[in-house]
Amino acid sequence: MNSPLITKSQLIQDLRALGVSEGQTVMLHSSVKKIGWIVGGPDVVLEALLEILSASGTLMMMASWEDNPYDLARWPVERQQVYLEKCPAFDPEKSRADHREMGILTEYLRTWPGAYRSRHPFSYVAVGYHAQWITLDQPWQYRDGPDSPLAKLVELGGAVLLLGSPIGDVTLLHHAEHLANVPHKNIDCYRMPVLQEGKRVWMDFEEYDTSEGIVDWPDNYFETIIREYLASGKGRSGKVGHADSYLFEAQTLNTYGIRWMETNFNK
Repeated sequence: MNSPLITKSQLIQDLRALGVSEGQTVMLHSSVKKIGWIVGGPDVVLEALLEILSASGTLMMMASWEDNPYDLARWPVERQQVYLEKCPAFDPEKSRADHREMGILTEYLRTWPGAYRSRHPFSYVAVGYHAQWITLDQPWQYRDGPDSPLAKLVELGGAVLLLGSPIGDVTLLHHAEHLANVPHKNIDCYRMPVLQEGKRVWMDFEEYDTSEGIVDWPDNYFETIIREYLASGKGRSGKVGHADSYLFEAQTLNTYGIRWMETNFNK
């Protein structure tokens, strides 16, 4: 092992230097392997963040749902039939977070003492002062619009923290997609089984397309937005452990994203 070991005290020092502070509401995106070899394991990243944020702060992540049938309509008929008959319902209290897509810390945070999780299969988890309110009553339809966990992050004047995570994966910009005044946005419809009053119910969902984008665009426009946002002098960057890391003000980034989309998608 050639790289220095990363300790909790080192993480706290790096996170504070980046701008994480007491009382903040922070939405985390992380790649633990980019941070380096953490003494004590991945839990230590959450411990460091929660220690800095203190009892007055809140830590949140997108959790989604492991092995969810989002692409059901595009699967072979035989596989569709098996999932329609046998796929367990999404249960906010028990269903695993999608650690393959969202990173290992999503499941760690979901099972953290005092954690709350939203009701939608594409769920969010949170721990701390505003956790219950942030995750309460996530809209069934257009899940990232008004009253969503992302809208509440903006309302609280929170921040988005990237620890080694790709800059093109900033989930907050899905809220900007919802609010941007852009004609003929792409719509996505899908079905998932959800636990309702103890029974498995297949629900139909509709939202602006968070997979392919609200418009047809030649590249990942989230990445373009973040790069231009940084180039304009906004946001903070640094190293946390060995990971390239960023801290963005949620309100500022959301507003920037809306304006960027309205400018570029209305040409």
